[in-house]
Amino acid sequence: MKMRLQKYLAAAGAASRRAAETLILEGRVAVNGRSVRVLGSKVDPKTDAVTIDGEPVRPRRKLYVALHKPRGYLCARRDPQKRRLVLDLLPPEWNTLYPAGRLDRDTEGLLFLTNDGEFCHCVTHPSFGILKRYIVTVSGRASEALAVRLIEGVRHRGEQLQAVAAQVVSANNTRSRLEVVLCEGRNREVRRMMKALGVSVERLQRIQIGPIKLGELPSGKWRVLTPAEVQTLFRIARRPSEKLAAKGR
Repeated sequence: MKMRLQKYLAAAGAASRRAAETLILEGRVAVNGRSVRVLGSKVDPKTDAVTIDGEPVRPRRKLYVALHKPRGYLCARRDPQKRRLVLDLLPPEWNTLYPAGRLDRDTEGLLFLTNDGEFCHCVTHPSFGILKRYIVTVSGRASEALAVRLIEGVRHRGEQLQAVAAQVVSANNTRSRLEVVLCEGRNREVRRMMKALGVSVERLQRIQIGPIKLGELPSGKWRVLTPAEVQTLFRIARRPSEKLAAKGR
């Protein structure tokens, strides 16, 4: 059965789907010796020979890892400034993995890494609506009015930013903790919303992606997702009714 070339590259673990599209447009992908530059071109995985920069694309064993990202680590495969990377926390033989989504350098918590571009696409693309749950610690006493503002949405640098759900977990005159649920997961979304509302963030931690919780996984440690967990994430991404049900949890 034929499949789209960018989907094949992602499924083979050669690149995320977006990166695969870029490779195709740059003319770096060839099928049976002929360069292909048209997105949506189809290949037969059983009979067609696919290469990137002349190197054969061979499907790799798919791997799905949950990491408790500490503060101070970058969600990148390399950094010119030689700062610490999340890949430094994994075994060296897993250097082909890449983050499925991002947490900024100062944010900690649950992060997926994989070599399955299709999984990465499902977890990160807004159209699939995989919910992400955060605990944010802010300075001073937070009221329920702040949680309401987050749900109503705020504008920051021309973008409308909005939480799916938000509530105050604890509050005193020194600091408060809120639980915030996002769907789209735009760049630094929680921090930008708080900044737009004049609130200072002391700590930000992602505690859940879809049904997968950070739980007791220690900071800097990882575990391999079970096949059942991976299949559940794929299933939720394809069934909007389940995503809506997750909002109420």
